[in-house]
Amino acid sequence: MKNRCLIFAMLVSALVSAQKQPSASVEGKKITVYTTAENTDYRISPTATANFKKMGQPLETQICVFVDPTHSFQSIMGFGGAITDAAAETFAKMPKAQQQEILTAYFDAEKGIGYTIGRTTIHSSDFSSGSYTYIKEGDASLKSFNIDHDKKFRIPMIKQAMKTAGGKLTLYGSPWSPPAFMKDNNNMLKGGKLKPEFYQSWANYYTKFIAAYEKEGIPIWGISIQNEPMATQIWESCIYTAEEERDFLKNYLGPTMHKAGYADKKIIAWDHNRDLIYQRASTMLNDPEAAKYVWGIGYHWYENWSGGEQMFGNLAKVHEAFPETNLIFTEGCKEAFKLDKINDWKLGELYGNAMINDLNSGITAWTDWNILLDQKGGPNHVGNFCFAPIHGDTESGKVMYTNEYYYIGHFSKFIRPGAKRIASTPSRSAISSTAFLNKDGKTAVVVMNKGDEKVSYFLWIDGQAAELSIAPHAIQTLVY
Repeated sequence: MKNRCLIFAMLVSALVSAQKQPSASVEGKKITVYTTAENTDYRISPTATANFKKMGQPLETQICVFVDPTHSFQSIMGFGGAITDAAAETFAKMPKAQQQEILTAYFDAEKGIGYTIGRTTIHSSDFSSGSYTYIKEGDASLKSFNIDHDKKFRIPMIKQAMKTAGGKLTLYGSPWSPPAFMKDNNNMLKGGKLKPEFYQSWANYYTKFIAAYEKEGIPIWGISIQNEPMATQIWESCIYTAEEERDFLKNYLGPTMHKAGYADKKIIAWDHNRDLIYQRASTMLNDPEAAKYVWGIGYHWYENWSGGEQMFGNLAKVHEAFPETNLIFTEGCKEAFKLDKINDWKLGELYGNAMINDLNSGITAWTDWNILLDQKGGPNHVGNFCFAPIHGDTESGKVMYTNEYYYIGHFSKFIRPGAKRIASTPSRSAISSTAFLNKDGKTAVVVMNKGDEKVSYFLWIDGQAAELSIAPHAIQTLVY
């Protein structure tokens, strides 16, 4: 009996030990600081090293970034951008050396910023040279389905991106509009709704897209149901109320994906702005028959189109209410492209601010919009020209990097797939932060300063601290 009690006690002790959180000790560890800063040459550049020293209780007058690795949150799937028709057409017009430069800049984890996710469109979007579908108009049976259009520019670029990324890219597709004949306005543009009699045909269209791309050697990880389902745009668009999207998913798209053998493909709902995200998420996820098909809720950042603030709190509310459902940023860019603004520092700060707040709100993955556009911010068949992290001048062959590229890189290069977010908070609003523990044991802490003054601060962990500083209008990644 005594031996049995001893064995039981040992088992309990082992179980308790196994459940302990990782140690917060950073004693003896060295920090490497990577910086991007305005009015400097620093672009994800190693700029400093520092060591942790015993500090104890900080004073109110000392600015700190507190990190607590004993409390962890969501895992990160990765970061990436969209390979659209516009991106691929611009890419094809660039010289071969510059093509390779762009691929390396995005998809090489060592020499570039290590993208692992891609988004693409299911036939045309505004960022195409013209509207098109994969079938002949009126072909509800989809017998004419083919992706020959995409084989010219888009598919070759995706394959090269996959190769540069090490042979694998988590790729998902999003439709902007069903074919015109399937809609009540008989037009791919300007909103309209999917006619009920074509629900099944349209559901079949997604499976045809997946099959066609996979036949070309491009695995499709998932799909979103509809890009921006509450926006009537002058380009390809289609409107679904929350109830319509829910019912299309649970009665048609979800069952059709399963029947076609694609139960493993992830389905993303909403794919629109943060403003209505809770209403859409709750409508979808409070219905068990719809919810069983939903991998995640996608969102964009354009809710501040009228000049307001981005609504990060809405993400946190969705994550709080539905913690088992993933949140994925599916699109964002700065609109109204002007070539003379390509070096505007606010471009990068828009990204840095959004990414820190989104990650701290519980998101799982982050996908930028076009990874490449030309010197006009296109091509775009309705004149909706926008900024991208990289622009290619198709006349001169010059590759132009905006500050967006470097700000994104402070996350994507150092926060790798499988990393877990850990607790992080600054003691002053002058700076913002987020922190992640990677699978290899390295911690990456991102710190951003949007202000006009240099900020001196301590990175403080469990009574140990390192004294650091960040330049005005700068972003840093601290790796240890």
